[in-house]
Amino acid sequence: MSYLVFDIETIGKPYDEFDEKSKEIFKQWAERESHTKEDFDRALETVKEGFPFSPFLGEIISIAVLDQDGKGGVYFQAPDSGIEDFEEENPAGDEPVKYRVGSEKDILDRFWEIARHYNKFVTFAGRLFDGPFVHIRSAVHEIKPTHNLMDNRYLGMQRRAKHVDLADQLSFYGAMRPRPKLHFATQAFGITSPKEGGMEGKDVPKAFKDKKYKEIAEYNFADVVATRELYEKWNTYINI
Repeated sequence: MSYLVFDIETIGKPYDEFDEKSKEIFKQWAERESHTKEDFDRALETVKEGFPFSPFLGEIISIAVLDQDGKGGVYFQAPDSGIEDFEEENPAGDEPVKYRVGSEKDILDRFWEIARHYNKFVTFAGRLFDGPFVHIRSAVHEIKPTHNLMDNRYLGMQRRAKHVDLADQLSFYGAMRPRPKLHFATQAFGITSPKEGGMEGKDVPKAFKDKKYKEIAEYNFADVVATRELYEKWNTYINI
């Protein structure tokens, strides 16, 4: 069966762009963990670091996709950079990786147009993060999804498009704790970890601020390459 692996990268909205009520709430959150001014300052920075994890406080800057045949691409933001669409050698297939630049709305429009041609989706922790984020940010831009990525958690009860979340599958829906991280899961199966390239998800907001757009997009694609290899291991040896 054909399938599409996808992964997103996100950033938080700049603190100064929030309204005064939002800032008041953020400060209240920080105060709960604070006893001194230094505690408060650190806690407020921690709150800000959490913005990229919420589709209500952040946005998508990159979506990478890769299918069962190795056909893949990355749709990413690169504002005020002069970067144009380009292609690169594909380590996972014969066709080159297509890198396409656009706004968040452009990214989501392209993703859903590609997604309409598949009935199975593969992610790592995508039910906790990527799926909800994509659905909510699409709604913000008044984009109607071509599939429901957040159907029933259990594969056997998903009615239309299947969403295989490998973090769920490799922990047997949480029966085994802790849930594995992608880095450790890939290493265990002898797969090159995307984290070995010098960037991790936590580094993306700063890299975006530093205009390292191409590096973010390439890291994003490395994630889907590793996830596809991990899916093939799971599907061959565990999915009985």
